[in-house]
Amino acid sequence: MKAAVLFESPGKLQIEDVLVDDPLPHEVRVRVVAAGLCHSDLHRLDRPSQLDSPLVLGHEGAGVVEQVGLEVSYVIPGDHVIGFSTPSCGTCEFCSSGRPTLCDGVGTRRDPSGPPRLRLPSGVGLAQMTGLGTFAEQMLVHENALVKIDKAIPLESAALVSCAVPTGVGAVTRAAKVPAGATVAVIGCGGIGLNCIQGARLAEASRIVAIDINAGKLELARQFGATDTINNGSGDAVQQLADLLPGRGGVDYSFECLGKQETYNLAFEVLRRGGTATGIGIAPAGFFQLDPLAMVWGRTFQGCIMGSVRFREDLPYFLQLYMEGRLKLDELVSNRIKLEQVNEGYSEISNGAIARSVIVFN
Repeated sequence: MKAAVLFESPGKLQIEDVLVDDPLPHEVRVRVVAAGLCHSDLHRLDRPSQLDSPLVLGHEGAGVVEQVGLEVSYVIPGDHVIGFSTPSCGTCEFCSSGRPTLCDGVGTRRDPSGPPRLRLPSGVGLAQMTGLGTFAEQMLVHENALVKIDKAIPLESAALVSCAVPTGVGAVTRAAKVPAGATVAVIGCGGIGLNCIQGARLAEASRIVAIDINAGKLELARQFGATDTINNGSGDAVQQLADLLPGRGGVDYSFECLGKQETYNLAFEVLRRGGTATGIGIAPAGFFQLDPLAMVWGRTFQGCIMGSVRFREDLPYFLQLYMEGRLKLDELVSNRIKLEQVNEGYSEISNGAIARSVIVFN
């Protein structure tokens, strides 16, 4: 099969011929139909990071089951599935308490002393981004990394429910638990930010303020449910927010969706007393500091991974909302590309031109 492989970081993806092993007892081989381009993969391309082996990127995707291991009971060949980046063991403390995204996935990875799931024709083993590696014509994964979906749902749209949708909607509804009537600010209006906005709309927030420097993305934000927009490239965003919400001292909840120092700081600065900021964007270590005096007034900053969702419950529910017309998925897809165009696709994301590009496999 063909796959997009990263050999050094930072670097560019190379399209390579890759060999796929047979499934072990709890593994599933999936023919990938669509894969979204996410910022988390982009960080591997433009930020230095340690690669223990060449890496097949991609962690957002949907496809069709082709082969299952002898002990797989959840899916059968022909089922439509989406991948999930944090497969859970199902039995640990976090899984048992309804927090599967915090599970360390013991038992869902192959023993490194055995054969790899993917390898180059030369025999060099390949790693898979978050255990998935969706930038490939096939992926071989543990069954706990999959969510079975209705075959009536277009796989191009379903692919976004693999990462962008749960990360954004879940951050609002699961991690922050935004109540009806609250005020919300979303900083960064790409794929994750637009889904935070959708989550705030579903939670019936009274004001949803979208903050970005790209006018096109701010217009998109309004289409997804933002009640107000702020272009923080044209003035002090904190002051602009104060003008929008006079006398409130900020918003009840904010969501950082870019992973930059200035936006992490901004997410905390726009909070009113007692407000909660949620950091979603993956940021370099060691750059962010909170103001202790601001925290005295009850302001908090929390992180979350994959929206803190219960993925086998929440992902089908999100797709149900889509089928009911209450959640926008088709509108998130700005561009459909081939696997060979993946580097160009990431260049467009870096330039802030689109919401989401999706690789569509023939």
